[in-house]
Amino acid sequence: MVDSVLRRALPGRCIFCLAPAHAERPWCQACFEGLPWNLPACPRCAEPQPDAWRGRTCGACLRRPPAFVGARVPLRYTDEVAWLVRRFKFQASPRAGMVLLALLDEALSEEARAWPQALVPVPLHAHRARGRGFDQAEWLAARLARRLGVPLLCGRRLRDTPSQRGLDRRERRANLRGGFRMAAPLPARVALLDDVMTTGATLEALARACLATGAEEVEAWAVARTPLGEV
Repeated sequence: MVDSVLRRALPGRCIFCLAPAHAERPWCQACFEGLPWNLPACPRCAEPQPDAWRGRTCGACLRRPPAFVGARVPLRYTDEVAWLVRRFKFQASPRAGMVLLALLDEALSEEARAWPQALVPVPLHAHRARGRGFDQAEWLAARLARRLGVPLLCGRRLRDTPSQRGLDRRERRANLRGGFRMAAPLPARVALLDDVMTTGATLEALARACLATGAEEVEAWAVARTPLGEV
């Protein structure tokens, strides 16, 4: 009921500039087009790429392919998108969450929408979820799963891992190795969902847990990707 009220309340004024919103969306067309879209990006891990590398797999994925077969992350974590994510994650703003969900939903192609047989949010450890007051990835995934008509399957974070800030890819992978557990069995095609993808180490660890419990292919989905040099 709350989500329904929020969706009706969102149209009217653009959340970014307060100009009249576009159709039934919480943004105006100018602000939507000016958002930091994650293009071009590596099709395997969604890391932002130089324009000359458009459509190519990045060097990191060529050297060490991730456990997930592809990544769909439409925006870059900067400017207005970073502002929305911080309001959602740290201030528990439901309006910011609904706008992020709407942006992700808008960016998914029909092919992408038809691909997953289940959606799995990246779980917070129970201690951290209690401190924050909610699990932001599960909040997004529950609503997106209903829109896609697929089940929401939740895993468990086995330990409250130290902060990932300041760690490189290798250190992040070591920090999260064996950090998740899924209840078997999983369907063949599973999409993982997080709010922000930084190096992909968290989604990599969760993908491995999904593959170990029945999934055959896993994709990594997130609203935004951290730009190069800002990890």
